[in-house]
Amino acid sequence: MSTSSSELAVLFADVSGSTRLYEELGDEQALSTIARCLAVVKAACDGHQGRVIKTIGDEAMAVFPAADHAAEAAAEIQARIAEEPAAGTQRLALRVGFHYGPALETEGDIFGDSVNLAARLVDVANRAQVITSAETAAALSPWLRARTRELDALTVKGKLRDIRIFELLWQDAPEDLTALATRHVTAPVHIRLRHGAREIVLGESDPALTLGRDAQNDVVIADRMASRMHARIERRSGKFVLTDHSSNGTFVMIDGEAPIQVRREELVLRGRGRIGFGHAVQADNEEHLAFACDE
Repeated sequence: MSTSSSELAVLFADVSGSTRLYEELGDEQALSTIARCLAVVKAACDGHQGRVIKTIGDEAMAVFPAADHAAEAAAEIQARIAEEPAAGTQRLALRVGFHYGPALETEGDIFGDSVNLAARLVDVANRAQVITSAETAAALSPWLRARTRELDALTVKGKLRDIRIFELLWQDAPEDLTALATRHVTAPVHIRLRHGAREIVLGESDPALTLGRDAQNDVVIADRMASRMHARIERRSGKFVLTDHSSNGTFVMIDGEAPIQVRREELVLRGRGRIGFGHAVQADNEEHLAFACDE
């Protein structure tokens, strides 16, 4: 088995709305339409020193020797697809994501963190949108970098820090720019938690916490109404989300608001407050969690 490591730009292009194409056009015509879109992707990649590594269903994966090549191919892909005739009642559109970084090539396939991140970027792209990472945007030539704008921070599983994401503006005319307003990028957020005398701070470097009666939890709740694996608090894109896994529910009291019961669902924590496990917070019960979100 031959394996080589190098810096590559990994690009994913995904046909947007393919399920609807199958529903509206039928299997044969939808498959032909998707193949037409993927042929556009291959032609654009070939024209910018890229190689399509594989296609899976309605998605193609390609690699390039430099970030500029991937950006130019991405822009050409979107421009060509925008000129394609509609399929039934639906305008054809692609979602594109790419990232430049270390990758392993083995037996004609590409593996590594860059592949995983590029796949995550295409997942968050909208129709007719090109998304890349901050590191890749910084690696672009000045004229291409000038056509990017920062959108948000993305929490990626396995990453200690959020990934800042950028949009590549591929249209020529300002009035044709993607109608996605640039989001306000907030400073890193921390949440301060207090359980009895213990204080815990969650942030970028320590983004998640489990709570429940079982001793393996990060915070053990010694309350018979709490479940063994009761709840989890985790950081997602600059917010802290409480996920309840319990039988009796989690009760959240945000200062100045009515109590909220969360049962087998999620809640974004905000401001300050207290959390009860299996019942509302009671003055004579110390088995609750106080929280304060810091921006």
